[in-house]
Amino acid sequence: MIMRIFQVTIHPGKEEEFADFFHNTAIPLMKSTDGCEQVLPGAARAETPNEFSFVMVWRDLQALKAFVGEDYDSPHIDPAEAELVAARTIKHYDLVET
Repeated sequence: MIMRIFQVTIHPGKEEEFADFFHNTAIPLMKSTDGCEQVLPGAARAETPNEFSFVMVWRDLQALKAFVGEDYDSPHIDPAEAELVAARTIKHYDLVET
């Protein structure tokens, strides 16, 4: 299994608009995506009001690539959020099951 950590920093003043997208579009989309076994969304906190993240657990690399394409190391974003996002990062790890 692959753990994918996706983080975004939102443009100042766009927090409320992004929060709506995050809760009403992004989270339901990820939870309903085939091959995405677990979704742990992280909303902004008072000390980091412009930062949101997702930790996703994917069944395997093929499932991840089926969702984002061959260039899975690039932090893709939905066109609806493009004008809201100032920066984004993506990291992948092999999940260690305990």
